[in-house]
Amino acid sequence: MTLEKGQYGYDLERLQKYYSTIELVAGASRVVLVPELQGRVMTSSTSGAKGFSFGWINHELLGTSQLSETFNPFGGEERFWIGPEGGQFSFYFEKGKPMEMQNWRVPEAIDTLPWDVIEASQETATFQKAFRLKNYSGTNFHIEATRRVSIIDPIEIEEYLPIKMDESVRVVAYESLNQLKNAGASDWIKETGMPSIWMLSMYQPSPEVTIVVPFKKEGEGLVVTDDYFGKVPSDRLKVDDGVIYFKADGKFRSKIGVSPERALPTLGSYDDKNKCLTILICSLDSTSTDFVNSSWVEFQDEPFRGDAINAYNDGPLADGGQLGPFYELESSSSAAALKAGEVKMHFQQTYHFEGDEKSLNSIAEKLLGVSIRQIKSNLEHR
Repeated sequence: MTLEKGQYGYDLERLQKYYSTIELVAGASRVVLVPELQGRVMTSSTSGAKGFSFGWINHELLGTSQLSETFNPFGGEERFWIGPEGGQFSFYFEKGKPMEMQNWRVPEAIDTLPWDVIEASQETATFQKAFRLKNYSGTNFHIEATRRVSIIDPIEIEEYLPIKMDESVRVVAYESLNQLKNAGASDWIKETGMPSIWMLSMYQPSPEVTIVVPFKKEGEGLVVTDDYFGKVPSDRLKVDDGVIYFKADGKFRSKIGVSPERALPTLGSYDDKNKCLTILICSLDSTSTDFVNSSWVEFQDEPFRGDAINAYNDGPLADGGQLGPFYELESSSSAAALKAGEVKMHFQQTYHFEGDEKSLNSIAEKLLGVSIRQIKSNLEHR
């Protein structure tokens, strides 16, 4: 079988060349995980080896021994990170250094360190790692992170979601249960900083991909934060009747966020070129509004007034280089106010549907509240 770039089997073969892999299988759907890369989901397929590969993978970095001290963008369509990224409680900047790209450092435990495999089968795999982090303010954290990923059988999709799928629609789906444990002797409190579970999903960008983020129209405060890396131009971001549309072409570095007061647990994207609809559903914490603030400033007046939902479109950096290109759908837990020995959980489900526009339309309307036509028309595809 000759496999081409863009197909799941092509990516799987190259991952297996450099890493141990765990493949989850249900019918024709596939999900591949790599323990050496924190048990992240690297990619998935609705149709075995020849199917479209949903995750963005940086083939140039696979197996490299020349690791960057800053960040190694291996890719992967679901990875475990820890917030916040910026502010006085950041885990990504050293105290005294300006919060600029050249000083940004992703902790090894969530970038390059292998995680231990606790269990692995054809349906489920569990990974774990104990590590220590110091935040920008100098507080030390002793953390134990656990992550369990399970594939969802396509024949059970309608038990998970309030949809009726046409028989022609192909789907791959999985869920992850992610846990932070305070493995130290000191409680995690607001005064010295509290981490959060931060899930990021890297996908293939295209001028024909639009990110769709429904929000609470009756919620309080700002609808969307759109100035993480400078204001997002109006031809790339639109807000219309309870839904945010964000361009995901991988050509303009930009990020948006939705506060817990406005956020809903469901977001997604539509790829008009490949006729695929991605849906992400997370366990949005309704009991707390304390979400870490990841804005890149040395001191934040409100370090726990951050976003629950984010989306990122990659693009060229100031020096002309680029991490990707890719785009990301992101979700976060609330801040982990944990006493010694306590745990914090964050749950996420990912669904990729492939089919004709008519078949996908009913799914989009049910889960995102908008039609495929509305998604396509709100941001011009060119």
